[in-house]
Amino acid sequence: MSDAAPSQTAIMESVMENPLGSPMSGAATENAATPEAAPATIITSLTLESLRDSLQQAGYRVEPLTDPVANIQYLRSATGGLGFDIRPGNRLPGNDKSFADFVFVAVLQIAGDGGADALLEPANRWNVTRRFGRLQLSPPFLVFCLDISVINGVTPAHLRAQIELWDRLVQELLPYLRNELTKIGAARAAAQKPAVEETDDQQRKLIERPAPRPRILQS
Repeated sequence: MSDAAPSQTAIMESVMENPLGSPMSGAATENAATPEAAPATIITSLTLESLRDSLQQAGYRVEPLTDPVANIQYLRSATGGLGFDIRPGNRLPGNDKSFADFVFVAVLQIAGDGGADALLEPANRWNVTRRFGRLQLSPPFLVFCLDISVINGVTPAHLRAQIELWDRLVQELLPYLRNELTKIGAARAAAQKPAVEETDDQQRKLIERPAPRPRILQS
């Protein structure tokens, strides 16, 4: 019969020629010819120079300094009016200039009645309610720090994100501390009983003695 169904062998040959059952599109041909994207750069170590470049690319002004006591070079910058250090961490074997991690450190001096001790509870509350950056009390200073590591390799975008995280944490920290200091001063003023003084005409007069409030000083 002229209308006989095609043989199984003919069907299999047709499928092998075009598995999709339709002509190859031009888009598929173009995609096949598209070259693969170059692999992302991976950072496996840092130097002060490379770290300075990364900070400058993020918009920071960076100054290289040397610790006169420890004889260690480090970087200094600032954000939101608060100065901070960038100190290298673990050195890599066989290369004194390269390191695998570093730490952001901001030191604040708390002046006034109670000093930094007045912020022990607020510092603990910050550490409990927030991740990443941590507050440490070292009277008369309050130390804020964030450790960054590039062990096993990270992308430049990841390193940039860590720098931006530090900036955001500092922007949150300063209002937090000012608010806590205001509440501490108000609580002390409310707890302080007014002194009573008698005048010559035997009139009684209340004299309020303002309680000194701790305040933040730049280290």
